[in-house]
Amino acid sequence: MNFLKNSLLLGALLALSISSFAGMAQELDDPFVKIDKISQQLITIINLHQKDFPSNEKQYFKALSSLLDDSVDFNHISNKVMGLYRAKATTTQKKLFAKKFRQGLVETYGRGLINYGDQKIVLENRVPLKEGQRFLVVSQEIRSSDNTFSLKYSMARKKTGEWMVINMNISGINLREIFRNQFSQAAQKSSGNLDVVIAGWISKID
Repeated sequence: MNFLKNSLLLGALLALSISSFAGMAQELDDPFVKIDKISQQLITIINLHQKDFPSNEKQYFKALSSLLDDSVDFNHISNKVMGLYRAKATTTQKKLFAKKFRQGLVETYGRGLINYGDQKIVLENRVPLKEGQRFLVVSQEIRSSDNTFSLKYSMARKKTGEWMVINMNISGINLREIFRNQFSQAAQKSSGNLDVVIAGWISKID
């Protein structure tokens, strides 16, 4: 009897493991599934923090950061933001900027979305992936009765097979382009002193 009970338990655990692995594999292989999952979790986070924002912004940004860490290639984006200046930067400067940029991007993204917590998210462009495809843009709309808010995620497939976000466009605003111009202007203003640029970096949209 115990043997049968243990066998059934083992079988149930095995089935659960296979199901979880299949879900993870689907998310790994399908960027649309990944973005849909992020979006649903994002709405949950916004709903939890919207009422008390900005007094709870630290907790809000921490929750967003945890959500985005496994889905956004912050190092790739920060390298693109540095542009031509990346070739002049030391390894320490690159790492420090990547850290500051990550924090700034999370806060900019979070502030841009804090007012959108209870609406419907609609995936706009789901299509079958082509063989060997490595880049695409996933388009969404957040819809309410009186407003429409667009989100576009540029994604790349890594060597591991995982799809990662490499840029974001919020209501027509290309975040990577905005920040690259910001970095270039700051570097020119400081006569190319990257330590000054990095120390004073604040990701913002004017």
